Amino acid sequence: MKIGALIPIRLASERLPGKAILEVAGKPLVCHLLDRVFASRYISDKRDVIVCTTEDTSDDMLAHIVTSYGASIFRGSTDDIIKRFNDAIIEHKLDYILQVDGDDILCATEYMDLTMESLLGNDSLDIVTCEGLPLGIASKSFTQKAMAKVYEVYQTDKNDTGFIYYFTKTGLCNQEVITDVSPEHILDEARLTLDYASDLEVFTKIIEALYSSGELLEFRKIIQYLKQHPKVMEINAGLEDEYWQRTRDKAKLSFTDEDGLARDIEL
Repeated sequence: MKIGALIPIRLASERLPGKAILEVAGKPLVCHLLDRVFASRYISDKRDVIVCTTEDTSDDMLAHIVTSYGASIFRGSTDDIIKRFNDAIIEHKLDYILQVDGDDILCATEYMDLTMESLLGNDSLDIVTCEGLPLGIASKSFTQKAMAKVYEVYQTDKNDTGFIYYFTKTGLCNQEVITDVSPEHILDEARLTLDYASDLEVFTKIIEALYSSGELLEFRKIIQYLKQHPKVMEINAGLEDEYWQRTRDKAKLSFTDEDGLARDIEL
């Protein structure tokens, strides 16, 4: 049994190009994220954390930074994350996958572990997700078999937005959702994903205030800081409607159902 982590990142972002390699508190943002994934109790070797990027030369610098930091890099399709993931899983011979989004710089390690723990504890499950956390904090864990199910029937090869819906909104996979989060982890008004310049400002303030080299920045301390500094949350407040509308506009995804008919995923 081999467990690894997949993180999709490419530098040619429409809204904030090169964001993953911007430096905050002395190191690239992608390295802050890698620290959090390395800390998972299910990751025994840093090389099992795989940043899945593209073959475009614009991602050469990302590849250099990631491998220099100890993680692995996989280069594949630009827009087809389903294929990129499937090919990476085959190359690295993964059985169970912890999946973290590259924009979620402060993704919580404890929820990475909770999703994987639940997945490993129930052979009937294909994927475990979590709800009730601030946007950008949750992660997912799924099996290689779930990936194979999705890969067999997906039709839309431009799925860089909304790819996870193939696992969660098609009925293909048996899903468990973790909802029993700690009350101290709930902060609905917090937005902790990196899409816009104002998001970058929020991350910069949090990391520069709390990060200490060699120590993992605890999720509870992030929430405590935001509760004590509500004006930081105001910096990127109001972006949710735009964010979700963009997701709905771009995530036009289809698959082949059990009768061989093409179906659209309903959001």
